Amino acid sequence: MTNIPQPSGRVQGPARAAFWLALVLGAALLTGCATVANPDPRDPLESYNRSMTNFNEQLDALVLKPVAIAYQDVTPPPVRTGVSNFFANIGDVWSFVNNVLQLRGEAAASTFMRVNVNTFMGIGGVLDIASELGIDRYKQDFGLTLGHWGMATGPYLVLPILGPSTVRDTLALPVDMKGNVIGYVDPVSARNSLYVLRAVDVRANLLRAGSVLDSAALDKYSFTRDVFLQVRSQQQGGTAQNAEEKEERNANDGMLPEEPPR
Repeated sequence: MTNIPQPSGRVQGPARAAFWLALVLGAALLTGCATVANPDPRDPLESYNRSMTNFNEQLDALVLKPVAIAYQDVTPPPVRTGVSNFFANIGDVWSFVNNVLQLRGEAAASTFMRVNVNTFMGIGGVLDIASELGIDRYKQDFGLTLGHWGMATGPYLVLPILGPSTVRDTLALPVDMKGNVIGYVDPVSARNSLYVLRAVDVRANLLRAGSVLDSAALDKYSFTRDVFLQVRSQQQGGTAQNAEEKEERNANDGMLPEEPPR
């Protein structure tokens, strides 16, 4: 039996992540050989992706969703909004870097202004003063930067826990992880707490969309894939997220909707 090579104990951070991502990609490519009939051209690994989606959904049902529901039940809406704003402001720092790498002058200037306004006037980003002032958000990451300079997205790929992605975005993940400001927080316990809070916040913000999706009579996998690829395509064009779009997303103060009938 062939032993899987292990990364050296001296390999840390993004390099270690890149090693495991390479293993995931290799497994995906091997599993993808057992394709479904008439696959979508964007999704030649559909057989693997559907299996991984089922795994993620089971994990979500057992752990992530219950925690997100409890978080919404015990946390007042203004506090949840503040948490989301805080992490969005952190994300804007990396968006600024990628807008610069893409030579998007207006987007970079707007993002730089957002970070400064929200950090200093918005109590570290808890208050989204920039949106109130009409300063647009241009959300970018390293996968989109690679795309800007001509790298194709590659096949659609569902990652363990992280969910929908593409081969290009997966290869960019180690760089995105390196650019995440949270990764530089000390002590490690505080850093890990922020990672957990971020994950819970993201899942809680998806509860409403998940309820709508669960109650609809459609192929959840295909719908999720198509929406993800469409959104990534729009982000590739550098579309700004304005205050009205954010307000619509946060309608009803993020309260949990009624679960669809079973």
